[in-house]
Amino acid sequence: MIKIAAAYLGTALTMLALDAVWLTQMSPRVYQPRIGELLAEKPSLPPAVAFYLLYVAGIVVLAVLPALREGGWRRLLVHAAVFGLVAYATYDLTNQATMKTWSTTITLIDMAWGTFITTVSASAGFAAARWVLAR
Repeated sequence: MIKIAAAYLGTALTMLALDAVWLTQMSPRVYQPRIGELLAEKPSLPPAVAFYLLYVAGIVVLAVLPALREGGWRRLLVHAAVFGLVAYATYDLTNQATMKTWSTTITLIDMAWGTFITTVSASAGFAAARWVLAR
């Protein structure tokens, strides 16, 4: 159980830190100019919290724990990258398919970001869980 808690905490803290920097730095530069009319003035906290809780659980269950059980770093990196790409692509490509205005640039940037942040966050969770197991 401690391994799962360490994996979750390491993943969550890393993801929150990276996403906070990303969103504060990139929103005015990338998102606002392209989809500003769609953005809320202030994010709603309950759905944001729900997203992070669920998404981090997905990373841990689908990437970190299988890598701890079976495959190590290579498996972790592949599963995390695929999960991040697919999750962010689902959001962005659905928006692009269903909204009158959605930027292809946003879709491509988000898919790259999702792949990156998920892989780095999963790596932190994996390292935290391995550190706890080694103690």
